[in-house]
Amino acid sequence: MQTRPLGASGIEASVVALGTWATGGWMWGGTEEKAAVAAIHAAIDNGITLIDTAPVYGFGTAEELLGKALEGKRDKVVLATKCGMVWHIREGDEFFHSTQETIDSEGDLAIYRCLKPSVIRYEIEQSLRRLKTDHVDLYQTHWQESTTAIADTMAELLKLKDQGKIRAIGVSNASPAQMDEYRAAGVLDSDQEKYSMLDRKAEQSQLPYCAEHGLAFLAYSPLALGLLTGKITPERTFGPGDLRAGNPRFQPEYLQQVAELLDRFRPIADGRSITLAQLVIAWTVHQRGCTHALVGARTTKHAEENAAAGAIRLTPHELSAMKAALAAHTPAG
Repeated sequence: MQTRPLGASGIEASVVALGTWATGGWMWGGTEEKAAVAAIHAAIDNGITLIDTAPVYGFGTAEELLGKALEGKRDKVVLATKCGMVWHIREGDEFFHSTQETIDSEGDLAIYRCLKPSVIRYEIEQSLRRLKTDHVDLYQTHWQESTTAIADTMAELLKLKDQGKIRAIGVSNASPAQMDEYRAAGVLDSDQEKYSMLDRKAEQSQLPYCAEHGLAFLAYSPLALGLLTGKITPERTFGPGDLRAGNPRFQPEYLQQVAELLDRFRPIADGRSITLAQLVIAWTVHQRGCTHALVGARTTKHAEENAAAGAIRLTPHELSAMKAALAAHTPAG
């Protein structure tokens, strides 16, 4: 497993990280505790040291399951969580409504984006309790909001760092201008953004920004909700509460376009005796500025497969061939 630094924090972390959105079950059709804990253990046992979570993933469920899984293993991982998506108060920017299962405009949970110092202080204490730890290695603002000055948010994060509750500071879903404001107020170590072969907007802004300023870039959804594994066929159905149900990208026409793209990659994957998912993960962390890929795993098999991608080093010829295929065949939308 390759490792890379989290900005200037002095923390090294595996290039392939375990993302735990699905672990919380929310928007993924639920979760099963025993399988979730086993997948976390498999990830750690196979070299993954960076694990990313958030309070909103299952409204505390992902953090709680992670806390259980890390008992006796806390020193083996770089633990990352977030703040700024809250449902215990109605302050900041209203974001969406949800049920316990999925986003729903009629849901009884009102989710707000809020990065007020007092809210951050409340959130870190709740996360530490659920995670059963006394500190978080990387603490990230989950979404940015308009009602709190970034300087005030950063001042509170720096206090938490001084107090030993967090070791490094990151952002997520942030623009370069917003990162400039964070950096003007203190040391910023990372940025987490949606990035995959099918979602490449970050190449125009955040990726070059992170490369220029020495920030880690954590790509979330690098397999595009499973689309880029090559395992989702037009016959696949998704249960209640699964965000992929009804998603246009999971309709037959789009799935066929993705399949045609992945077919261009098969000779490379087959030549290396690796899966398409492993090839896609490896491609992700080979892109300029992208230091880590956050990949979910709901089974031990998936965790083991994802972890193995962290040792793959693609050649310039392979990367060139994949670039040409993407230029010619990337589906629109």
